[in-house]
Amino acid sequence: MKNWFYRWGPAILFMAIIFIVSSTPGSDIPGLGAWDFIAKKGGHLIGYALLGAAYRHALNYGNRARKRHHIPAMCMTALYAASDEWHQTFTPGRSGSFSDVGIDIAGGIIGILVSGWAQKHFAEQNKARSVYSD
Repeated sequence: MKNWFYRWGPAILFMAIIFIVSSTPGSDIPGLGAWDFIAKKGGHLIGYALLGAAYRHALNYGNRARKRHHIPAMCMTALYAASDEWHQTFTPGRSGSFSDVGIDIAGGIIGILVSGWAQKHFAEQNKARSVYSD
């Protein structure tokens, strides 16, 4: 059970955060003036980058960096993005948007690729350190 939590816990946490934010009625969301568009779309991008990285982590847990987990993680991110936008249509003062799904998918792809690069990069650094420490 502990292994499952470390594996899937981050993805579930980010899914819950996204769900809660999406459940906020439109009248309760503050406007940020000129920065409103950038802040909201940036929030989509960052939130889904974290979710995509968490999905990749869950699928790749305990393995060396593998690209074969990227596509399933991207598909999971896209499905959650679409379901989240559909969920927003039931929230007062909110609506779903195809462009937001696109931003969410782009964020997920960025998170997946960056987390894959980081895992590979740090694995190579650790391998190099172990060679020099002998």
